[in-house]
Amino acid sequence: MRADKAKVVDEVWDDARIESFLGKGPMGAEEAEFSVLLHAYRSMRVADFDRFLQKFKAQGRDVHAKGRDGRALVDVIASHAKSAEFVQLLQS
Repeated sequence: MRADKAKVVDEVWDDARIESFLGKGPMGAEEAEFSVLLHAYRSMRVADFDRFLQKFKAQGRDVHAKGRDGRALVDVIASHAKSAEFVQLLQS
């Protein structure tokens, strides 16, 4: 870890913070729904991502949204070393 980057532990992920991710705009040329999912995956721990997905689905949003390369988030992250729990959440 770089000296200028402090490791953050025990971050607070209350409902308001999780819900703020639902309103994120698309990153670059990515499709909006996929972009929101990707940003949440990159930012959250598994338990927080689970809570996020519940809210995302409750809004009728598509967890199988595809990125500009035609792959869904579950396909993109399947090969990541620590993604198994995230993949399971996306498939449930």
